[in-house]
Amino acid sequence: MGAGKWGYPGWHEDPDWKGAWGPNPPFHTPVFVLTHHTRPSIEMEGGTTFHFLDAPAAEALKAAREAAGGQDVRIGGGPTMIRDFLAARLVDHMHVAVVPILLGRGVRLWTGLEGLEKDYRVEATSSPSGVTHLTFTRAGV
Repeated sequence: MGAGKWGYPGWHEDPDWKGAWGPNPPFHTPVFVLTHHTRPSIEMEGGTTFHFLDAPAAEALKAAREAAGGQDVRIGGGPTMIRDFLAARLVDHMHVAVVPILLGRGVRLWTGLEGLEKDYRVEATSSPSGVTHLTFTRAGV
């Protein structure tokens, strides 16, 4: 996960910050937080251990695959980190939910990824609420 998903801006200056999920985060697996502000790993209840890496996407994926022991590895936002993994062609399957709200600011997921759709089978499903679910599956996977 990206550092922005793990904590509020400036979390790295608070040595007591352990994430927004309380003492028993919902992950129950090793979680690798990509950040320029590394710190020692934090073990939480329920099997979640947060590891802090300052590494490129491919190196972080290698560490996560080793920790997963042959199971799937999931990538969780934010958009800057997801974009790095997509640009490095490290994503086999992706689900994006597009919600019809106007935020007025933020990081654009697709910037710099022109032509990405050529490598994926893309399916779109709309729901009555207006949310559109996009599923990307790498060709040949």
